[in-house]
Amino acid sequence: MPPTPAAHWKLASLLGLAIFLSFIYFYEGGGWNQNSRFDLLRAIVERHTLQIDAYHENTEDKAHFRGHYYSDKAPGLVFLAVPFAEVARSVIRAVGVDPESARGEHALSYIVTACTVALPAALAEVCLFFLALRFGSDVNGAAFATIVLAVGTPILAYASLFWAHALVGACLLFAFAAVMKVGDGTREFWWALAVGLAAGWATVTEYPAVPASALLAFLALSQAWVRGNAARLRVIAGVGIGATACAIVLFSYLHAAFGGFRPSYSYYDPNSFSFMQQQGYMGLTYPHPDRLLKLLFGCSRGLFFASPVLLAAVPGLWWLRKRFRGPALVAGAIVLYYFLFNASFYWWKAGLTFGPRYAGAAIPLLGLGLAVAWTHASLPWRRVLIGLACCSVFVTLMVVSTSSQLAMQGSCPIVHSSWPAFWAGQMAANRESMLWVPEANGSYGAFNLGQVIGLRGLATLIPLLVMWAVAAGLWRHLRRES
Repeated sequence: MPPTPAAHWKLASLLGLAIFLSFIYFYEGGGWNQNSRFDLLRAIVERHTLQIDAYHENTEDKAHFRGHYYSDKAPGLVFLAVPFAEVARSVIRAVGVDPESARGEHALSYIVTACTVALPAALAEVCLFFLALRFGSDVNGAAFATIVLAVGTPILAYASLFWAHALVGACLLFAFAAVMKVGDGTREFWWALAVGLAAGWATVTEYPAVPASALLAFLALSQAWVRGNAARLRVIAGVGIGATACAIVLFSYLHAAFGGFRPSYSYYDPNSFSFMQQQGYMGLTYPHPDRLLKLLFGCSRGLFFASPVLLAAVPGLWWLRKRFRGPALVAGAIVLYYFLFNASFYWWKAGLTFGPRYAGAAIPLLGLGLAVAWTHASLPWRRVLIGLACCSVFVTLMVVSTSSQLAMQGSCPIVHSSWPAFWAGQMAANRESMLWVPEANGSYGAFNLGQVIGLRGLATLIPLLVMWAVAAGLWRHLRRES
């Protein structure tokens, strides 16, 4: 007898909790990208302004307009973090710590990263589990894809940083799942509204998500097109209202900060990131084949070098089109768009990062292909997939536990930096702080929860591995029950 939906929810909840704990086990510290967003968050909750003048010296990721500094990032992640930050500040104050002290700000940055990056990313993994089941995978195949995506790809790194890529990928996956529910009778309008809100918020969080969001809106409409004008109008209204609400948020922010509607990247200081003004449109030209190959297979930023198991996602998406043509084509088109976008950017290595960061939002959609590939694989090929998955998980854990902000200059930082640092026990090596205070440097950098309880070196990963073992035991128990 196949597992019941209730059993599916129990299994998915276990996966989601284990994945969320894995994400928040690591705190990756500061850097230009996360500092820029955290500066804007502090400016809003501490000074009730969009100007980051009081904090801007901790980052070069900033816009300059009429004598004031602003974050150059789209505001979606920060706006999502504001209510969590307000609650967290009250709790921090209640336990006797000044929320505006270095210690209080450090705790705040960890909490908002957990709530607005790690939590949505973990929920997206649960969403992937159910999507895989809908596309014909069995429970084992759905779980395999979910686990590998979470801890065997750069998503583990992106979900432990105050970056936008994991949140955008989660929003796109939420929108994709809502699209698959369009056609659900009287609730069709509400599912279409969910598509508009999720895809729209992806764009509020990162400007390059616009084409991906448009593809998902088009897929929602195509799902309803054959059912007549009434269904079409419900979907158009739902998607339109959700997308319009998100557009109002974004354009209101741009007008309040810069007095116009141009992207915040347009306001760089001429002495910073000069290529943004000199190379194409804000650094974008055309897809360079050599960069594309390096983003896929290169030792420095290659996705398939870091996570070789994802190679199986490509034939998986191809097989998916036989039964779910529209969703498979849109998922593949979004993945292709993001890699072409990354290959078109002048600074394609994306600074200090693990994997192809500018294409990071597309990685969750590759999880769909991975689940389908498992379903179609014979027993020998499943063993190959398991072997590749083990390699992917080890590489990802090795990088994230040391420092996932890998240098641009190294030809193969995973081999030359992460490997020796890992075996030397140099865990959480990034000492850059989210703050700009002299005493913070070296004191408020990266950490993992094993270090918090007093462990050192490789031993700091023991609690994480124990948690994974407990989750595996509970999984076996729930599978026997079902």
